[in-house]
Amino acid sequence: MPNAQDTYKHIFMSGYAKSAKGLSPSQSLGVLRAAGEATRLRILALLAEAELNVKDLTQILGQSQPRISRHLKLMAEAGLIARFREGSWVFYRLAESGGEAALAQAIVGSLHPGDLALARDRARSESVQKARAEAAQAYFKEHAGEWDTIRVLHVAESQVDAAMSEALGEGPFSLLVDLGTGTGRILELFAPRAKKALGFDLNHDMLGYARMKLERAGLGHAQARHGDLFNVPLPDGAADAVVLHQVLHFLDDPSAAIAEASRLLELGGKLLVVDFAPHELEFLREQSAHRRLGFAGDQLARIIEEAGLKLERHRDLAPAAKEDASEKLTVSLWLASKQVAAGEKRRARARAEVAA
Repeated sequence: MPNAQDTYKHIFMSGYAKSAKGLSPSQSLGVLRAAGEATRLRILALLAEAELNVKDLTQILGQSQPRISRHLKLMAEAGLIARFREGSWVFYRLAESGGEAALAQAIVGSLHPGDLALARDRARSESVQKARAEAAQAYFKEHAGEWDTIRVLHVAESQVDAAMSEALGEGPFSLLVDLGTGTGRILELFAPRAKKALGFDLNHDMLGYARMKLERAGLGHAQARHGDLFNVPLPDGAADAVVLHQVLHFLDDPSAAIAEASRLLELGGKLLVVDFAPHELEFLREQSAHRRLGFAGDQLARIIEEAGLKLERHRDLAPAAKEDASEKLTVSLWLASKQVAAGEKRRARARAEVAA
């Protein structure tokens, strides 16, 4: 089992403490005290590998929920770990920014990988994650027929992926946000060109499936989060790229989603919207809960402009000419860039009308 005193000695002797830039001696001491217990060191090691909740940690460590919760509370207050609420659950992971995060990473890096207690914890953690992945796979299998039905109605996904990749560009992006992330496919596609990627969705089962895929792909910097795409828990201008992929046709108010995407973008940031062009496949309303049967180019262009964005490009990926277009879907892509504050053009227009 890890020994806190030996851990701290190793940190300072190896120069790891230098990575905690910006912390005063008293702050560093407070962080080290928060980690200064064997169970907390084990928790830090686990959270460096995966996002876990209290239930997961009680199963892995074999300790009571109140005790685990207290350890987590102390380390979260010290800045060693970050917490993310998802409905009634709270997930934890190792902190990612700031001097406290650097010290947390140094502490984990100082732990001996061959320690028997840590090895047992890793094995139990893998078992917990496997059970979660199996549940996610079962959900996806149950609903896969719905996605398969839609896939055969439009051009191959590889063509859509290539068009999206070409439109958004190589980046690199500091923060890419995927609104309505679903299975996390967009995060998988674009995470390699982003320093950090966040996907938000309200469906817990879909989030579980997305997390499983991201973990298997080794994309630790891409995270699936529970969140409302109309009210994303990020500050204004936090992202330099936002994607809305096959989301708008499910919404009652697509313009509100575009406005929220605009709020998230920094000046010069890019918005990529992918959805269907207008169609008459009414069965998608009942079968797949589509609220809208596609969007005309000028319709979405107007919404984009009102959100303070400039439409840079609009492209349609139509079905092959030999196919009956009335029974197929055309995939449309809109690329826009952030020019002014969200809604400023709309407010300016309103002021002009009042003045007139």
